[in-house]
Amino acid sequence: MKVYIKKLISENKKFRKTAGVILVVVGFIGIITPFTPWGILFFVGLELLGVRFLFWDKIKNWFKK
Repeated sequence: MKVYIKKLISENKKFRKTAGVILVVVGFIGIITPFTPWGILFFVGLELLGVRFLFWDKIKNWFKK
């Protein structure tokens, strides 16, 4: 089952984008509502969408300065 899920996430871009958007929305709701520890899902969803890769070079250059 674990291998199947890894294969699904790595090969299917549509599934990855859909899961990323769902996790971002749930994570954002978790951030703005008190007493819910699901705010971390926001960052997991952004990672699935590939946002880190877009800004990683800019962040590295910013810290190097």
